[in-house]
Amino acid sequence: MKKGKLLHSEIAYVIGKMGHTDGLTIGDCGLPIPEGVRRIDLALSKGIPGFLETLLTVLTELQVEQVILATEMEEKSPALYLQVMDVISRTEKEAGSSIEVIKVSHIEFKELTKETKAVIRTGEQTPYANMILKSGVVF
Repeated sequence: MKKGKLLHSEIAYVIGKMGHTDGLTIGDCGLPIPEGVRRIDLALSKGIPGFLETLLTVLTELQVEQVILATEMEEKSPALYLQVMDVISRTEKEAGSSIEVIKVSHIEFKELTKETKAVIRTGEQTPYANMILKSGVVF
Protein backbone atom coordinates (compact mmCIF):
# COMPACT_ATOMS: atom_id res chain seq x y z
CA MET A 1 0.00 0.00 0.00
CA LYS A 2 1.20 3.51 -0.84
CA LYS A 3 2.61 5.25 2.21
CA GLY A 4 2.52 8.92 1.21
CA LYS A 5 -0.27 11.43 1.74
CA LEU A 6 -1.69 11.17 -1.80
CA LEU A 7 -3.40 7.80 -2.00
CA HIS A 8 -5.63 8.38 -5.05
CA SER A 9 -4.05 6.20 -7.74
CA GLU A 10 -5.41 8.12 -10.73
CA ILE A 11 -4.15 11.48 -9.47
CA ALA A 12 -0.77 9.95 -8.59
CA TYR A 13 -0.58 8.46 -12.10
CA VAL A 14 -1.31 11.81 -13.80
CA ILE A 15 1.27 13.62 -11.65
CA GLY A 16 3.83 10.90 -12.36
CA LYS A 17 3.38 11.41 -16.11
CA MET A 18 3.61 15.21 -15.99
CA GLY A 19 6.61 17.05 -17.40
CA HIS A 20 7.85 20.59 -17.04
CA THR A 21 5.05 23.16 -17.62
CA ASP A 22 2.30 20.54 -17.96
CA GLY A 23 -0.93 21.64 -16.30
CA LEU A 24 -3.29 20.03 -13.83
CA THR A 25 -6.64 21.64 -12.97
CA ILE A 26 -8.37 21.43 -9.61
CA GLY A 27 -11.93 22.65 -9.80
CA ASP A 28 -15.17 23.12 -7.94
CA CYS A 29 -18.12 20.87 -8.70
CA GLY A 30 -19.53 23.32 -11.26
CA LEU A 31 -16.46 23.79 -13.48
CA PRO A 32 -17.18 22.44 -16.96
CA ILE A 33 -14.70 19.76 -17.98
CA PRO A 34 -13.82 19.89 -21.68
CA GLU A 35 -14.28 16.86 -23.92
CA GLY A 36 -11.02 15.00 -24.33
CA VAL A 37 -9.54 16.10 -20.98
CA ARG A 38 -9.22 13.41 -18.34
CA ARG A 39 -11.85 13.78 -15.60
CA ILE A 40 -10.89 12.70 -12.09
CA ASP A 41 -14.14 13.04 -10.17
CA LEU A 42 -13.71 13.18 -6.41
CA ALA A 43 -17.03 14.93 -5.65
CA LEU A 44 -18.99 12.92 -3.07
CA SER A 45 -21.43 15.52 -1.78
CA LYS A 46 -21.66 19.28 -1.22
CA GLY A 47 -18.22 20.43 -0.09
CA ILE A 48 -16.66 16.97 0.09
CA PRO A 49 -13.85 16.91 -0.65
CA GLY A 50 -13.10 20.60 -0.46
CA PHE A 51 -10.96 22.56 -2.87
CA LEU A 52 -8.29 23.52 -0.32
CA GLU A 53 -7.82 20.03 1.12
CA THR A 54 -7.51 18.65 -2.41
CA LEU A 55 -4.99 21.37 -3.33
CA LEU A 56 -2.92 20.73 -0.20
CA THR A 57 -2.80 17.01 -0.90
CA VAL A 58 -1.82 17.46 -4.55
CA LEU A 59 0.94 19.86 -3.51
CA THR A 60 2.56 17.08 -1.46
CA GLU A 61 3.38 15.32 -4.75
CA LEU A 62 3.57 17.99 -7.47
CA GLN A 63 6.35 20.52 -7.89
CA VAL A 64 4.63 23.73 -9.03
CA GLU A 65 6.20 26.75 -10.69
CA GLN A 66 3.08 28.60 -11.79
CA VAL A 67 -0.61 28.78 -10.88
CA ILE A 68 -3.45 30.21 -12.90
CA LEU A 69 -6.56 31.60 -11.19
CA ALA A 70 -9.66 33.37 -12.43
CA THR A 71 -9.60 37.05 -11.50
CA GLU A 72 -13.17 36.60 -10.25
CA MET A 73 -11.95 34.47 -7.31
CA GLU A 74 -10.46 37.48 -5.54
CA GLU A 75 -13.65 39.54 -5.93
CA LYS A 76 -16.37 36.89 -5.51
CA SER A 77 -14.66 34.57 -2.99
CA PRO A 78 -12.17 36.78 -1.12
CA ALA A 79 -11.77 34.45 1.89
CA LEU A 80 -10.86 31.52 -0.37
CA TYR A 81 -8.52 33.75 -2.39
CA LEU A 82 -6.62 34.74 0.78
CA GLN A 83 -6.38 31.09 1.82
CA VAL A 84 -5.07 30.11 -1.62
CA MET A 85 -2.46 32.88 -1.54
CA ASP A 86 -1.38 31.70 1.93
CA VAL A 87 -1.01 28.13 0.65
CA ILE A 88 1.09 29.39 -2.27
CA SER A 89 3.29 31.42 0.08
CA ARG A 90 3.84 28.45 2.41
CA THR A 91 4.56 26.16 -0.56
CA GLU A 92 7.16 28.62 -1.87
CA LYS A 93 8.91 28.67 1.51
CA GLU A 94 8.90 24.88 1.83
CA ALA A 95 10.21 24.39 -1.71
CA GLY A 96 12.67 27.29 -1.59
CA SER A 97 11.43 28.54 -4.96
CA SER A 98 8.89 31.05 -6.19
CA ILE A 99 5.53 30.28 -7.75
CA GLU A 100 4.25 32.69 -10.38
CA VAL A 101 0.57 33.61 -9.99
CA ILE A 102 -1.29 34.45 -13.18
CA LYS A 103 -4.84 35.80 -13.14
CA VAL A 104 -7.11 35.51 -16.17
CA SER A 105 -10.83 35.96 -16.74
CA HIS A 106 -13.01 32.96 -15.88
CA ILE A 107 -13.85 32.60 -19.57
CA GLU A 108 -10.15 32.40 -20.44
CA PHE A 109 -9.55 30.04 -17.50
CA LYS A 110 -12.12 27.59 -18.87
CA GLU A 111 -10.35 27.68 -22.25
CA LEU A 112 -6.99 26.97 -20.60
CA THR A 113 -8.38 23.84 -18.91
CA LYS A 114 -8.52 22.28 -22.38
CA GLU A 115 -4.70 22.20 -22.39
CA THR A 116 -4.31 20.50 -19.00
CA LYS A 117 -3.55 16.81 -18.47
CA ALA A 118 -6.58 16.33 -16.21
CA VAL A 119 -9.27 18.12 -14.24
CA ILE A 120 -9.79 17.03 -10.65
CA ARG A 121 -13.42 17.73 -9.75
CA THR A 122 -13.99 18.37 -6.05
CA GLY A 123 -17.23 18.78 -4.12
CA GLU A 124 -16.41 22.44 -3.49
CA GLN A 125 -19.29 24.89 -3.92
CA THR A 126 -17.46 28.18 -3.40
CA PRO A 127 -17.63 30.32 -6.56
CA TYR A 128 -14.47 30.31 -8.69
CA ALA A 129 -12.71 27.68 -6.56
CA ASN A 130 -10.59 26.61 -9.52
CA MET A 131 -6.87 26.58 -10.19
CA ILE A 132 -4.47 25.33 -12.83
CA LEU A 133 -1.13 24.11 -11.48
CA LYS A 134 1.82 24.20 -13.88
CA SER A 135 4.48 21.63 -13.14
CA GLY A 136 7.97 22.74 -12.27
CA VAL A 137 11.17 20.75 -11.98
CA VAL A 138 12.85 19.54 -8.82
CA PHE A 139 16.40 20.34 -9.92
